[in-house]
Amino acid sequence: MTLSTNTISYEVRDHRAYLTLDRPDRLNAITAEMGREIAAAVAAANDDDRVRVIVVQGAGRAFSAGYDLKLYAEEGEDLQPEVWDPIKDFRMMKANTDNFFSLWRSPKPTIAKVRGYAVAGGSDIALSCDLVVMAEDARIGYMPARVWGCPTTAMWVYRLGAERAKRMLLTGDTITGQQAKEWGLVIDAVPEADLDAAVEKLAERMAGVPTNQLIMQKMMINQAYDNMGLQTTQNLAVLFDGITRHSPEGRWFAEFARQHGFGAAVRWRDQGRFIPDGGGPIPAAEDLVGGEA
Repeated sequence: MTLSTNTISYEVRDHRAYLTLDRPDRLNAITAEMGREIAAAVAAANDDDRVRVIVVQGAGRAFSAGYDLKLYAEEGEDLQPEVWDPIKDFRMMKANTDNFFSLWRSPKPTIAKVRGYAVAGGSDIALSCDLVVMAEDARIGYMPARVWGCPTTAMWVYRLGAERAKRMLLTGDTITGQQAKEWGLVIDAVPEADLDAAVEKLAERMAGVPTNQLIMQKMMINQAYDNMGLQTTQNLAVLFDGITRHSPEGRWFAEFARQHGFGAAVRWRDQGRFIPDGGGPIPAAEDLVGGEA
């Protein structure tokens, strides 16, 4: 299978496929093309008899900082007019979600290796993997829960349970790899210097198991999640994600990004500045955190 890879890199060695998100200058920010290339790489790995385990990682200093808000918020790509078509939006975001979730649906097991940040949409990609290993000082969270987003894979609740999922999504806070391990969100957290070795040790152990055994064990476990309504929950989350981006508050955030830049908009959101119900006037430059426009 020939892969066209503009946003990821892909290689196979030692019975492992390495899928690397490869936009390091943008902290591996997500585009629709990246989602499609992830799914294509997962398909290639499953078609390759040499591969038993898939390792997903980010180039540079982060796993992924989420969707590229310069495109989607500041420049308004895919933001619809005031009278918007929810089904058009649903189809777009469902395609992205299905591409990420190819990692979960992959017959062969997947491991996410997280350093730096796996936040916003980047956390969707990481949590779509079967196992997640983080650097202790890495951060994971879904800040767009504050405005302009709903995690479309819905994996927070399936991994954490209702109360801790609410703790994350009702605040938009991030947590360290160490806390994520303590909460059971990820399988392990290690010092950053030991991260590569820890993932290789786990992948090597799994790669010693016959492929058919790996696939059957994974299918059995995933079936339990399907029985709990995973697909139905994802459908609702995808629809809600579109609503958050086209609600009055979502449009306020997008206009903020257009006027002041996505960096200023993200700082306003993530530092806990008040987000007015129903939108409202966009703050003047002098009112921004640190006076930055």
